[in-house]
Amino acid sequence: MVASKLIGAISALVEEKIALFLWGSPGVGKSSIVREVAKTKGLEVLDLRLSLLDPTDLKGIPFLDKDARSAIWAPPSFLPRSGKGILFLDELNSAPPSVQAAAYQLILDRRVGEYALPDEWAIIAAGNLESDRAFTYKLPSALANRFVHFEMEVDALEWRSWAFKSGVDPRIIAYIDSKNEHLFSFDPASNAKSFATPRSWEAVSKILKSGIDESLLLGSIAGAVGREIAVSFLSFVLVMESLPDPKAILNGSEKMQCSDASQLFVLISLLVSTYLADPSKEALANLLSYSLDLKSEFSLKLVRDLQNSGVNLEKEELFGKWCDKFSYLLT
Repeated sequence: MVASKLIGAISALVEEKIALFLWGSPGVGKSSIVREVAKTKGLEVLDLRLSLLDPTDLKGIPFLDKDARSAIWAPPSFLPRSGKGILFLDELNSAPPSVQAAAYQLILDRRVGEYALPDEWAIIAAGNLESDRAFTYKLPSALANRFVHFEMEVDALEWRSWAFKSGVDPRIIAYIDSKNEHLFSFDPASNAKSFATPRSWEAVSKILKSGIDESLLLGSIAGAVGREIAVSFLSFVLVMESLPDPKAILNGSEKMQCSDASQLFVLISLLVSTYLADPSKEALANLLSYSLDLKSEFSLKLVRDLQNSGVNLEKEELFGKWCDKFSYLLT
């Protein structure tokens, strides 16, 4: 299931406190989905990496109650006592069976030892696929049956929509737009330490914004997405040097058009990202004016990218002219 559908499903099911399990390869954004849902619904998130915990970290440590002449479990202080939120049990199937057993009681009974999970907290777990050669334990059938399971898919169009809104470097967005297959290059049969994932491209965006010395750029990017893709990406970036300045287009001082399709892919992503970073009515009018002279398929792409990023074009005067000119593309 792609990210947008997952967000919709999870948003509905957390209200019913149904235990959910998100499956997906490393770096596809499972934890980001949970945080997005929580942010939208105004919920807290407690992220527990179960592969790093011992059973007593969940169940607590026993101590002697002298008056009752019995042992009592002292629950851990980090578990929620009040409020509303999502208890996110990440890497559940990478946790040892003893930790899974402690989590089972928490998932089944919403309590473990002396601790009870507040009524307004939902439980979501996540784990890597066994086929990805990640270090995992088989999830016991009784525990697995307590969840509604979703498998997360990587979708370039969904990622681009997220990347526009999240301020990912527009050069990366343009590159993935032209090479969808390089968004996610994980191969379970490979021993490569670095490979492309949505998470590693987010790291590349931070590398590009860090001001790192140019001589260190290839090695740093290769460390995130692998050398072959890093070389391909930086070669692609060189194409951008011959493009019109997107800021000049948005302020109306640049009218130069590109004829090369690969350059147009890059330019459109740059224009949308630049506009979203500093939106204004004047900039949008200039952008629509510029789009009227683009090749039809690229003008349509520009408008759709703006709409997919939440830009309302319906009230713009020039959008009416755009519809008159390109209405045949919308049928």
